[in-house]
Amino acid sequence: NCVDRHVLAGNGDRVAIHFEGEPGDTRALTYNDLLAEVSRAANTFTELGLVAGDRVAIYMPMIPEAIVTMLACARLGLTHSVVFAGFSATALRSRIDDAEAKLLVTVDGQWRRGAAAPLKASADEATAGAASIEHVLVVRRTGIDVEWTEGRDLWWHDTVEQASPEHEAQPFDAEHPLFILYTS
Repeated sequence: NCVDRHVLAGNGDRVAIHFEGEPGDTRALTYNDLLAEVSRAANTFTELGLVAGDRVAIYMPMIPEAIVTMLACARLGLTHSVVFAGFSATALRSRIDDAEAKLLVTVDGQWRRGAAAPLKASADEATAGAASIEHVLVVRRTGIDVEWTEGRDLWWHDTVEQASPEHEAQPFDAEHPLFILYTS
């Protein structure tokens, strides 16, 4: 309902997201672009074995892939929990454990005051021994080197960007949980 209806109404070429990053990078995603990206993410999540009712933790800065992830979760009936990228590994871990998240979507790093700051290291600390986590999906944002856990960690560009841009949204009851929002 957030994306498909705009494309079906003939507004696919209108800009849905205009992104300006800290290091000066910009991206404009039309509704057509956004629908294709959300569909790719939804197809990837399905390939990873996620089904309606599963939970996903999102530990990312404000980049388009964060929005794509949230919309893909909604398409599949996956309950998502957005964890502020400035939170510690301990705070992330408590939210992963509480939600019993099967997937964590994060980035290699984020830009802070013009410099690349690692984020995957905190994600790795948070997921070490987390019983529910099956996969960590990583967006390459800064290009910094990251530790890698074979069989668990996956690059966004190797999975999501390679998936089919076609996906049919699933209907869910109005009471189906969309997200978990923790308060301070």
